[in-house]
Amino acid sequence: MPSVLVIDDDRSIHLLIRKALEPIAEVVSAERGDEGLEALATQKFDVVLLDIQLPDRSGLAVFCEIHERDRRLPVIFMTIEATSQTAIEAMQLGAFDYLAKPLGVEALRTLVQRAIDQRAMSSVPVAIAADEDFSQGEGELFVGCSEGMLEVFKTIGRVSKQNVPVLIRGESGTGKELVARALYQYSHRADKPFLAVNCAALPDNLLESELFGHEKGSFTGADSRRIGKFEQCNGGTLFLDEIGDMAPGVQAKVLRVLQEQRFERVGGNKELETDVRIVAATNQPLEQMVEDGDYREDLLYRLNDVTITLPSLNQRAGDIALLIQYFLSQAKIELGKPDLQGLSPEAVAKMTAYHWPGNVRQLRSVVRRCVLDTVMPVITPDVLPTEIRQGSVTKPTPSPTNEAGTGLPALVERRLSEKSTNIYAESLQYMEQYVLVRVLKETGGNQSQAAEILGITRGKLRDRISTYEIALDSEISIKGG
Repeated sequence: MPSVLVIDDDRSIHLLIRKALEPIAEVVSAERGDEGLEALATQKFDVVLLDIQLPDRSGLAVFCEIHERDRRLPVIFMTIEATSQTAIEAMQLGAFDYLAKPLGVEALRTLVQRAIDQRAMSSVPVAIAADEDFSQGEGELFVGCSEGMLEVFKTIGRVSKQNVPVLIRGESGTGKELVARALYQYSHRADKPFLAVNCAALPDNLLESELFGHEKGSFTGADSRRIGKFEQCNGGTLFLDEIGDMAPGVQAKVLRVLQEQRFERVGGNKELETDVRIVAATNQPLEQMVEDGDYREDLLYRLNDVTITLPSLNQRAGDIALLIQYFLSQAKIELGKPDLQGLSPEAVAKMTAYHWPGNVRQLRSVVRRCVLDTVMPVITPDVLPTEIRQGSVTKPTPSPTNEAGTGLPALVERRLSEKSTNIYAESLQYMEQYVLVRVLKETGGNQSQAAEILGITRGKLRDRISTYEIALDSEISIKGG
């Protein structure tokens, strides 16, 4: 379980944090700066929660010592005043974020979880190797010896130490985050910050603030100045995932940073400089989006200095056995199954023949589920999910043309009985189909109006219409549904 160090002289804060983080992390307490630094010298932590005012020294001084020891360790400041200039200075020096007291449990838990995820992304080593003796290394491996993956490895080696933007392309689940982390860890910036932002996970105005920061009063709810990722990540690497979901206004500002390494905070008029390497990723057809007017052509060209295209798993079928072996060795240790010997030849044949629409992520999930479910030392085909045993992909049904969510419980129960390893994605797809059809009906098929109501770009809406085969006729429905 991840570990969190709390440095604060208020014992009630320690009790609150310990209770709030109990489900996600172990908490170690220190009431003085020196005590906290001693704990850091003897134990590894994933996140530090640090009070601004300490009895023996300033929190900023403690932060500077922590940063000298480990620049990748996320430090979250806690302050009575959300507008504290000291907290803002710490953010500019590289702190992860800050929280205002009294602490909110949900905000605290969400922020700490984000910091834990960032720590894992920047600290877990990525080995560029195809090695059958998986027990020898630590961290995550790029496993494979297919022609497509070897080309990916070579490209990472060629460009990792170059200060050029890199665009990673590939289907969902192919490992784009692993490539971004490898580019960072093999670069000259490996001792500097690595931060990641999912552009599809935030509304447009929040994404702009997350990237560039904002000044106090720049919009409703902006109660204090906020330092954005471009400022926090100065000298390091910023990973922009789902770059195709970025709004046009944010695209223009990102283009300027790429060209000039300059930007302004939202609501500010002071020009700031930064030195950030951008690694971007997408599974969307950016060229088509440019033609449709939903993506800036100049930004695409600027991001496209170097492109790394990850093959889908069905394009590297020769790697499936290696990947199974790797994930099996991981799951055997992590899930406490010392007597597990492996998969039967029949199970391997079924898995090798399957076309894996969820790519490597789905394969890993299936292997772990099989390890959990089996009670025998050898995994046989009867433990495999139904779609793999039958060699087909079961689409979520019924079609979401009924009332909202009425078929969702039945869908979940059926897929559980079929031992599906993709229920979360199938449920989201079911609900997304319903929402898209319902909004398109409301607008009479007008895609511009529908995109505005949904809060997504027209390009993303068109992509979903194509993916779900939504018929834009008088009825507006899922084809075949």
